[in-house]
Amino acid sequence: MRAPLGIRVLRALRKEPDWPAMPAEDLDAFRVAENRRRSAPLIRVVTGFPARGAEIGWQELRLPDRMVRIRVYRPVRGTHEGLPLVLHVHGGGFVGTAVQSDWINSHLAAHLPALVVSVEHRLLAEGVPLSAAVDDGWDALRHVLGHAGEWGVDPARAAVFGESAGSVVAAIAAIRARDTGLVLRAQVLVNPCVDLTATAFDYASMREHADSPTLTVPQMELFRRLAVPEGSDARAVSPLYADDLAGLAPALVVVPTLDPVADHGRAYAGRLRDAGTPARLTEHPGATHAFLSMPGVVPHARAARAEITGFLHGRLTRLPG
Repeated sequence: MRAPLGIRVLRALRKEPDWPAMPAEDLDAFRVAENRRRSAPLIRVVTGFPARGAEIGWQELRLPDRMVRIRVYRPVRGTHEGLPLVLHVHGGGFVGTAVQSDWINSHLAAHLPALVVSVEHRLLAEGVPLSAAVDDGWDALRHVLGHAGEWGVDPARAAVFGESAGSVVAAIAAIRARDTGLVLRAQVLVNPCVDLTATAFDYASMREHADSPTLTVPQMELFRRLAVPEGSDARAVSPLYADDLAGLAPALVVVPTLDPVADHGRAYAGRLRDAGTPARLTEHPGATHAFLSMPGVVPHARAARAEITGFLHGRLTRLPG
């Protein structure tokens, strides 16, 4: 099965960097250029146009030891009080920005309706491991829920939603929430990369789709090297190897089939189910990694958006009484 034509055209127009040989300063320059491209108005033809029923704006969260930038999506119509909260974490790992997810997040804000907060977390770099992004996501979630009245959200109706590397942040937030008594109603994990241990590449999908158009094994190797520096504990940022996955918020795991990490998502859904946590696994044959951020060239994104919206609506609907 081949990737959608639009994806193949985009790949043909762009040269794949030499990821293993890229020095830190070149990675910094690549990140700046790539995130500027992902934020440009013209790229909307690829990343999708925001829903008209949502207001979008940047804000800053003042945490005790740092500032975290967030992109906030609010419904235009209806009440701005007692809304469900969806905390979103974009993909990319060493690149990426919340802007690339405006299409899906504005739709959720307008049509659930909900307050959607997308975390512009610290990106991977030399000296910035994945644990930094995990802490940014978790601390943002706790801050918003801890000030629910100010944000106009109902703290009893919260969910986390992560894409790719952001799925690590979302999945670990769900685990920490259970451990601290913070109740989440749902977690959505899209093309999740949930194994950063020595077994990260020991999956059939890694071999079958090693040179996929939107994620390659060399990219994954760079991602893993930055995410888990030598001497750190890879299991701490690998939800697949969490000691206990029981009692977590019900999960929707969305897997594109033409993806090196497709088996990560399948394995995680299986582990959740084995632990007794409800987990729905949906697969999109012919879709590539990061497809939800590219609705303009990957038709499967609309079906995924519909199932994510339906799942969250079912989980975040106000309880009677």
